[in-house]
Amino acid sequence: MAAVTAADSISDLTRRIAHLDMDAFYASVELLRYPQLKGLPVVIGGGRRHEDDALLAAYAGRLQEIPLADFPRLSGYAGRGVITTATYAARAFGVGSAMGLMKAARLCPDAILLPVDFAEYRHYSRRFKAVITDIAPVMEDRGVDEVYIDFTQVAGGQREGGRVLARLIQKSILDATGLTCSIGVAPNKLIAKMASEFNKPGGIAIVHPEDLQEKIWPLACRKINGIGPKTNEKLQQHGITTIGELAARPRDWLVAHFGKSSGAWLHDAAWGRDDRPVVTESEPVSMSRETTFERDLHAVRDKALLGEIFTELCQQVADDLQRKGYVGRTIGIKLRYEDFKIATRDQTVAIYTQDAVAIRRAAGQCLKRVPLQKRLRLLGVRVGTLLRADDPAATATGHDAQADPFTAPLF
Repeated sequence: MAAVTAADSISDLTRRIAHLDMDAFYASVELLRYPQLKGLPVVIGGGRRHEDDALLAAYAGRLQEIPLADFPRLSGYAGRGVITTATYAARAFGVGSAMGLMKAARLCPDAILLPVDFAEYRHYSRRFKAVITDIAPVMEDRGVDEVYIDFTQVAGGQREGGRVLARLIQKSILDATGLTCSIGVAPNKLIAKMASEFNKPGGIAIVHPEDLQEKIWPLACRKINGIGPKTNEKLQQHGITTIGELAARPRDWLVAHFGKSSGAWLHDAAWGRDDRPVVTESEPVSMSRETTFERDLHAVRDKALLGEIFTELCQQVADDLQRKGYVGRTIGIKLRYEDFKIATRDQTVAIYTQDAVAIRRAAGQCLKRVPLQKRLRLLGVRVGTLLRADDPAATATGHDAQADPFTAPLF
């Protein structure tokens, strides 16, 4: 009998890819800080307000003692902020991410309103991801609260279709952070992402190739990551609402109606085909920061406030670049006006930079090329054409030595 080599045993393994999604991540982090809110409708959204700072100051070091009656309620909110996330108790009232806070107040006026705290969320994001890579090192970071993990060659990754390893990761994250997550395990990333939604919160869903017809085909086409509203609308115009109905259409028909690339991809997706690997490192294309104002701001009457916000955005982008070890040359701005129209401008500077002063100067030049007569709803700053700061091609890895500090207001 021929000996079985390690290469042979690896090649015989069934490909098992997991998608891990933290449960109501921002809200769950807040519940660690405010355990007295557990089980209650809580909405996270908008910037920090005066009442939020006053509450933190009054109960510094003992936030868990804040009486429920002292928390701000959604009914008292006035402005144009949007929901970042909400607890499952709030979602039961129809409240959801990206919904305006004023609209949410009509649906669930008694919901407790907390401000967004991205620094805290990033802290817990780093913690749960470190737990995962200690167990299963092949992990693809997909944002602050979700990752893909290759289970294929990890101990327990094949047992019960990956359920054994998924349970271990869930327990390890809970023990280390106090947070729960949902995991879908499947032959590929496409199906794993759908599966992670099956048993939320705190669930595990296992999908095998033979489960495609039973578990995937009855789902709406929008459940396929990559099918957006426009494509979904076009599919519905052809009487296609489920993934099974999409799979029933011939590839040639889909290519004829959706184009060569999109049509072929739709056919493969409906049949559960996805060969994309789990990528442990990917280079960002750009880094940006933007903010939507509580009220429309005018470039003249709100000049000082806009200048402060603009400077802060440039500093935040610079901090992101420095923290992640990148420099960039293409610096741009984004404006959304009161009529929701968007204007963008960018320019390429001579020296790669991660310096807030240089970014503000270049972004300010971009601002001079857009009309500022209409009120503004949103302002953003972006840095692209990125290189690693230690790349030899990045001749400047920080401050532009030839630049004088920029102090003049741009608005």
